[in-house]
Amino acid sequence: MADTMIVASGRSHRHVGALADHLLRALKEAGMGRARVEGLPHCDWVLIDAGDVIVHLFRPEVRAFYNIEKIWSVESAHRGQAG
Repeated sequence: MADTMIVASGRSHRHVGALADHLLRALKEAGMGRARVEGLPHCDWVLIDAGDVIVHLFRPEVRAFYNIEKIWSVESAHRGQAG
């Protein structure tokens, strides 16, 4: 797993793509150019895995649909169930 997870939204496909492009350039300039990227062709949900940091960039509708903040929240119901 990563030390940090960032969840952010862009207003459109183009905005999400631009955010991802800007972030990938900044990571490369910081010497972290080996980040893995998923979702760039469609830009509904772009995942950037930079090792210790994972970034999720969403369009608002997609972010609301998947609601990954709930999955990772401390109060999540599946965390409280004993197996």
